[in-house]
Amino acid sequence: MAIFRSASGEGHTEVVLTAGNPYGSRTLVVERDEDASVAYLCSPDGTVHGACWLANHRAAPDVVDLARINAGLPPLMPRANTLHPGGRRPLGQLTPLWFEEGDGVALYEEDDLLAVIPGWADMHRGMPGYARDAVGESPFAWALSEALEGLSPRIANAGSYWRWRYSEGSWPSFQQFVMGHLDRVLGPSGRYWDAAGDRLPTVGITERPAHGDRVFSVLSTVGMSCQRMPTVEQWIDQPGAYARIELAVATRANPRDAALLLVWLAQYPWHSVTWLGHGHTAKWYHEPETFPLGPQYSGVLMQADPPDMPDMSGFAFGGEAVRWLWLTPIIAEALTG
Repeated sequence: MAIFRSASGEGHTEVVLTAGNPYGSRTLVVERDEDASVAYLCSPDGTVHGACWLANHRAAPDVVDLARINAGLPPLMPRANTLHPGGRRPLGQLTPLWFEEGDGVALYEEDDLLAVIPGWADMHRGMPGYARDAVGESPFAWALSEALEGLSPRIANAGSYWRWRYSEGSWPSFQQFVMGHLDRVLGPSGRYWDAAGDRLPTVGITERPAHGDRVFSVLSTVGMSCQRMPTVEQWIDQPGAYARIELAVATRANPRDAALLLVWLAQYPWHSVTWLGHGHTAKWYHEPETFPLGPQYSGVLMQADPPDMPDMSGFAFGGEAVRWLWLTPIIAEALTG
C-alpha cells in the first residue's frame, strides 16, 4: 500500500520545520495543513527514506482517507489508531535530535518526545516511524510507547553525544587520545593532514614513518571512530563491535599518494549513509588513470587485522572497540560493488 507523498509533491501544505543532520546527508521536513501533520526523512536530492504521521487536527475518519493521500496531503490517522480521535491543536515548538550516526532522528514538541524516525524506517516496505499519538501499528505510524524500551537508550546516547561533541575541547581531546594510541602501536608521528575541511565528521590523517623493524610507512585516519557509522545495525547482529572504525594504509612510496585514499573514504559512511567493514570493496570515484597508487588499480579492499600488518587493537571510544580497516589496492575484476 503506497501511503505517503514525496515531501516535494503537490498539495496545499505548509512546511513548519526543515532541519538537516550534522553531516549534510539527511533532512527532516515537517509539513501540515489544517487537518494533519507529518514528518519526512529525506536525502539531499529529495528522496523520502522515512515518513511518520504526527497528529490529526480534526476528528479522525473511521477508515483511511485515500482522497487526501491521492491529493498529496498529510494523511489522517484512522480513529482506531490515534490517542486523540477528536483531533488536537497544532503542534508547538519542534526540535530535532539526530542520532549519532545521522541516519535517524527524534523529534520533540516542546520538551516532550513526539516522534522517532530511525534509520531503518522505510515507507515503501510499510515501516514508518514511531509517533507519540499513534496506537498500535498502521501504515502511517507505529506507537512510540511500544518501542521506547529499545529507542530510549539510543535517544539518550544521542543527546549525550552531541552535548559532548559541541563542547569546547571535545575534538582536541579525542584527537590526542587517538594519536597517543598510534604512538604506542606505530611509533612517532610524521606529517598530519586535514581530511574534512569544514564538514563533519572531523577527520585527519596521520603519517607514521618506518620505525624499528617496520620498513614501510603507515597512514591512518584520526576521527572516523569519533562517531558510529550509519546502518550497521541493519546488517550486523552486534553492531557495537563494528560501528566504529579507522582506516589505515601501508606504503613504501610517497605517503602523500596513499593519503589520498584516506581522504577519499574518511567521510564516506556519513555522507553516503552507509558503513564500511571487513571484506568490503570501494571503486575509485574518478578516472582510472588518477588512482593514487597507479592506473593499474581500480579501487581498494578493506581488511581487518590482515597478516604482516601492525596490531592496532586496544583502542575504544564510547564504550565500543575501534577496528582499523587496512586498504589494499585491487584491480577492477576484484571489485564486488
